[in-house]
Amino acid sequence: MAAVADKSGEAAAAAAAANNNNNLVVEKAKSESKEFNVQKLVDMFTKLNPLAKEFFPSSYHHNQTNNNNTNNNFNQVPINKQSVGNENFSNRRRRNNYNQGRRRLNGRAFRAQREDSIRRTVYVSDIDQTITEERLAGLFSNCGQVVDCRVCGDPHSVLRFAFVEFADEEGARAALNLGGTMLGFYPVKVLPSKTAILPVNPTFLPRSEDEREMCTRTVYCTNIDKKVSQAEVKNFFESACGEVTRLRLLGDHVHSTRIAFVEFAMAESAIIALNCSGMVLGTQPIRVSPSKTPVRPRVTRPTLH
Repeated sequence: MAAVADKSGEAAAAAAAANNNNNLVVEKAKSESKEFNVQKLVDMFTKLNPLAKEFFPSSYHHNQTNNNNTNNNFNQVPINKQSVGNENFSNRRRRNNYNQGRRRLNGRAFRAQREDSIRRTVYVSDIDQTITEERLAGLFSNCGQVVDCRVCGDPHSVLRFAFVEFADEEGARAALNLGGTMLGFYPVKVLPSKTAILPVNPTFLPRSEDEREMCTRTVYCTNIDKKVSQAEVKNFFESACGEVTRLRLLGDHVHSTRIAFVEFAMAESAIIALNCSGMVLGTQPIRVSPSKTPVRPRVTRPTLH
């Protein structure tokens, strides 16, 4: 029995040793296979060209003017992408901070300029319909240099109001003494202004004597109902004032009403049109004032063939 037990133990030990050898062979084969795969990948990667087109970011477009020489384009690669990216990021931040500072400075400068303009401006009310901007500016020219004069229509009155801006504050203070002066058929009222005159784009101002003459025949109409057509605006002014030679109706998606520049055949018609302030056109009372800009004919662009 002892002999049989020894033989069976030996057989078990032999079987265990065989299994261990098999496991070692399998593990060795696996490790060799892994080493082969890793080595194969290393060999593959070492053969790749990092400057090849397929590895180049599509967002980088360097030297686009030379499209035919693509090899040269792809050879011009940043040496250190991370540093270049950080540099661009810091430049963007620096640029944004500069722009923000410049906007703040521009905002302060604009407010200071606007406040200075308000101090140099007076508000004039109860102006006769027959009084032109030139005549009103002539009245105040004795107080100082008049920089701008803007007469506006009042929808709630047959009289009009105006803003007169001087070159300095002394002129504005002297203008306050003209309150009660008869101008036309009514004494005007003069008070310090609470707002500045909105400047007109210089490119729209008259450039010749002919355009200045056109301005005397043109009125600026605001608060026009959006449902009113250009033909209806023309018919409105022609029936009340006289022949309209040119009309420009303007509007956008931001404002609830539109504006128009109406040019008449006669300057007398433009003066009569000032009396239309407060009259309802469509559903809105319109405001009419003398125009500082002529209605230039539209430029026809040549068609491309």
